[in-house]
Amino acid sequence: MLKITVSKKKIVQKILYFVCAFCLACAPNALHRLSLKADGAAHSKGECVVDVASKRFLHALNADAELPMASTTKILTAIIAIEDCDLREEVVIPKEAEGVEGSSVYLRAGDVYTVEDLLYGLMLRSGNDCAETLALHHSGSIAAFARVMNRRAQRMGAEHSFFVNPHGLPDERHHTTARDLALISAHAMQNETFRKVVSCRFYEPRGWKNKNKMLFEYEGAEGVKTGFTVRAGRCLVTSAERGGMRAVCVVLSSPQMYERSAELLDEAFSRYTPVTLCEQGQKFEGMTAKNPFSYPLTESERAFVRYETQGAADEGLVLLKIYLKNDLLFSQNLYMIEE
Repeated sequence: MLKITVSKKKIVQKILYFVCAFCLACAPNALHRLSLKADGAAHSKGECVVDVASKRFLHALNADAELPMASTTKILTAIIAIEDCDLREEVVIPKEAEGVEGSSVYLRAGDVYTVEDLLYGLMLRSGNDCAETLALHHSGSIAAFARVMNRRAQRMGAEHSFFVNPHGLPDERHHTTARDLALISAHAMQNETFRKVVSCRFYEPRGWKNKNKMLFEYEGAEGVKTGFTVRAGRCLVTSAERGGMRAVCVVLSSPQMYERSAELLDEAFSRYTPVTLCEQGQKFEGMTAKNPFSYPLTESERAFVRYETQGAADEGLVLLKIYLKNDLLFSQNLYMIEE
């Protein structure tokens, strides 16, 4: 019987990983010949669509199933780096980040890149070496950065996720849900710098082209991130904007990730329209609303929007509440504005 030593096992594992990576790299060329408008694309193990502004979920299928998410992990890595780091700061590539397995921009220890460079390498080229460099720059160790990831994800509403690394390489403990990843991505897409990075088609300073097919072929697409491992399957997070509504679509373990994402986004944009339910300066009970509010609604839902006010205008204390049927959508204090 053939015996394989531990070292040989690692070699075999690496060979298998690079074969899979090579197949994935070739896949976009084949997929380029497929229509993003194909009907009946296979469902994913987990999927959902969320409106970025209101966080209303427009579609959900197995959205709370805990699943691996491969390189879509890098969405959280990127937004943490953007929120916490100086993008102009120069970073010396540490030895630990050189030669990280999987997709790479081939960083070399001792080379100098800005945080901004590393973000583009992370999100356009899916550089696992960029992910580790950013994590080490931010927190000093991968474990410390993973703790930051978990705390930050919780604040974004991702309650059923657990992160152990900044890039999504396989680990049985590393998982998310379509719903959690949508909330993380919606948070990230509200950041102007993040939107600029993920919507970039070609990063001139380093000659990096964005791998994300949706950005080139789907109307209104703004990024965000592809992902693949054998265990996670094909994963895709897409943000797109049409008619004043920005939506994020997440598909995890999706055999036809581009086609399925296009179907889900098309359906969301055709069914829902952002409706202004409260304008800045609008009068209620003789008092004024300071904050505007809009919400995505289907045509049939508009008839079920209702308003309530609580308090007395003569006392200067009035609370406005806006409901869709019995679900509270929005509330704010109204103010007496002297003419």
